[in-house]
Amino acid sequence: MCRNIRRLHNMAPPADEDEIRDAALQYVRKISGCTRPSAANREAFDEAVQAVAAATSRLVAELVSPAPPRSREAERARRSGLRRAGAAAAE
Repeated sequence: MCRNIRRLHNMAPPADEDEIRDAALQYVRKISGCTRPSAANREAFDEAVQAVAAATSRLVAELVSPAPPRSREAERARRSGLRRAGAAAAE
């Protein structure tokens, strides 16, 4: 469920609101144990996603790094290579 959470800090281009919200949604899904909350839990679920997204936005904006920003394409290629290596090891 959380495998879709990606590094958001020090990336080029910087993380946008959609990426931050998607990461917050994945986090709340993981800790709540559900992907689609019931009607009774919908409000609490949505509020949690908003709170986590706001905290994540603040964190990413305030973090500093002496390293140059990482390329999204390089990260994507690295993840793809890890998946291929994992599949080859399983055979």
